Amino acid sequence: MEDLFSAFGLLARLDVLIALLIGSVGGVIIGAIPGVGAAVAIAILLPATFSLDPLVGLTLLLGIYGSSMYGGSIPAILINTPGTAVNALTTYDGYPMTQAGEARRAVSLAYSASFFGGIFGILCLILLSPVLSWIAPQFGSREIFLAALLGLILVVLAHRGQIFAAGMLASFGIFLNTIGLEPIKYTQRFTFGQTWLSSGIDLIVVVLGLFALSQAFILLVDKDGSPKAQPLSGSLFSGLKELFQHKRVATAASGFGVMMGMIPGVGEFTAQFLSYTYAQKTSKNPELFGKGSPEGLIASESANNAVPAAAMIPLLALGIPGEALTAMMLSVFYVHNVIPGPQLFQNEMDFVLALYIAMLVLNVFVLIFLLFSTNLLTKIIQIPTRFLGVVILILSFVGVYSLRNSTVDCAIAAGFGVLGLVLKRLNLPIVPIVLGMVLGGIMETKLRSAMARVKTPLDFIDRPIAAILFVLIIVVIILHIRTMVIEHRKRVPDPDHDLHDTQQR
Repeated sequence: MEDLFSAFGLLARLDVLIALLIGSVGGVIIGAIPGVGAAVAIAILLPATFSLDPLVGLTLLLGIYGSSMYGGSIPAILINTPGTAVNALTTYDGYPMTQAGEARRAVSLAYSASFFGGIFGILCLILLSPVLSWIAPQFGSREIFLAALLGLILVVLAHRGQIFAAGMLASFGIFLNTIGLEPIKYTQRFTFGQTWLSSGIDLIVVVLGLFALSQAFILLVDKDGSPKAQPLSGSLFSGLKELFQHKRVATAASGFGVMMGMIPGVGEFTAQFLSYTYAQKTSKNPELFGKGSPEGLIASESANNAVPAAAMIPLLALGIPGEALTAMMLSVFYVHNVIPGPQLFQNEMDFVLALYIAMLVLNVFVLIFLLFSTNLLTKIIQIPTRFLGVVILILSFVGVYSLRNSTVDCAIAAGFGVLGLVLKRLNLPIVPIVLGMVLGGIMETKLRSAMARVKTPLDFIDRPIAAILFVLIIVVIILHIRTMVIEHRKRVPDPDHDLHDTQQR
């Protein structure tokens, strides 16, 4: 109870509340503009948050992370263009409802489902806190190494059909993290006598290049556009009432979001498709899905908004990010010497509770803002794309230069911007590079720390949690190989079976 009062005291500060308000409203606006998204906004804001108080910086980023998907549903429903990538499934039923003259109903349902999913995810996070505070201290160096390794494997395997590319890009990220001074004996690695490589390649420079600059290049290269959206008339409160008519779908979809959010590398897309499939199979009107089904819209929006809170579980408990946005937040923790992991729950529980409450408050802020300002956001959607590209380009270079006042960092960021552009054009994933850098650093540090007490390979897994994680890694790999073999057999016809069919004919 003392920690809870202390958490409210931390949140009651004016600077924290302003950061929360700016983050939540700004995230909605950014999400509503097609072509920007939370990753770009967080990448641009990261350098600025390093000079802020850790709670202020994190609430600002959490506000953007948790609210961008609310805003992304607006263009997805009104103009069939998802504001963020995770709102793509919203177009399946949202836009057909707009075509049928039910745009207001669709937007209202999307807001209500997003709010329900967000609150559901945060409540699950709060209820799991006692379990996390008990489990987290059981993780030593070898357990965290194995957990990070499992997370990296899951991130790679999550890219179905692109596993080899994802694995190579994750390995490239691990390699990038090794450049410069190594963390134990401070010897030079892969610098080749170049002094500008001695300090290594900064994660934020890579993030800004891969996400922000690459998106700016795409917006500048592509044809200029200014999408049009019709204003809405009438109250948007009706969706809250209609949501409770489909509370089973909303609860199940939010549950999928929480489960998938806790698993590194899985996230919103898997949660959405699982919840959408569940809703369709259990619906009394499955034929409406893809043609304007309210259940399909609820399933999609509830699932993706339940993920952000769940994604904070591995980050806070073990210091292991599950995707790019939480990896960016991890750097804010480290800059302020607030190390997420086992010690955080023991020594700074009030800080953890303050983050939980902030996530609850931001969902309330966002819902109130959206219910009264949707028509204003429909005008923001119409910003010309090339103008956006120029703004993102300028802000990105300002952010990179402000890190270390280095033109070399700007050149490196530009190089990664071109790499990000190429990867996006080839439809290859960017996230494995960032997670490779983050998880690679964690794995190296923890492996070196653990090896001091390990004499044989079996000593590495002689503790219960380490053994469980090792078994999970083996099981995940075996199951994936089995799936690949089954899929290969389905694609390749059996020659004996074909010959038998020919003889019968």
